[in-house]
Amino acid sequence: MSISAEPPVRLRAVAYDDEVAQYLVDRVQQEYVVRYGGRDGAAVEPAEFLPPRGTFLVAEVDGVPAGCGAWRVHEEGIAEIKRVYVEPAFRRRGLAQLVMRALEDSAARAGHRAVLLNTGTRQPEALALYARLGYRDVPGYGVYADSPGARFLGRELVGGDARGDDLLWPASAVD
Repeated sequence: MSISAEPPVRLRAVAYDDEVAQYLVDRVQQEYVVRYGGRDGAAVEPAEFLPPRGTFLVAEVDGVPAGCGAWRVHEEGIAEIKRVYVEPAFRRRGLAQLVMRALEDSAARAGHRAVLLNTGTRQPEALALYARLGYRDVPGYGVYADSPGARFLGRELVGGDARGDDLLWPASAVD
């Protein structure tokens, strides 16, 4: 028998406009204000995160909201990951990796072959996580496509390797 000192994490899908989801979205927006001087300006419609075209996950530890993450359709076969966040008291426990894997699994089950996301150079812990998970640079998109310090990353979900990534996002289009 194995005994864990960590309380279990419960992941549950909720609507984007759910009270707990909105609390965590507000927390991540506050983090952006501290790190970048303002809230994320990318347009978000709550309906984009409803199955089967998306999902919003809340992570709870002992019933306490500890983190979140979501995906929505970016284009046919590709999902965009948004709003990955872990409350400071729950960081450095692998929660962000757990949320990312759950998002990737959900997107793959919905038929997507790849995921992408954007982050920034002022989030070194996020960049390190994404590198560990096998994310690579992809072409910029959306409101931050040409923003200095913006990073755009992607990863194939099934059967992906470096060759597959090159086919999905041509090397010539990647900085």
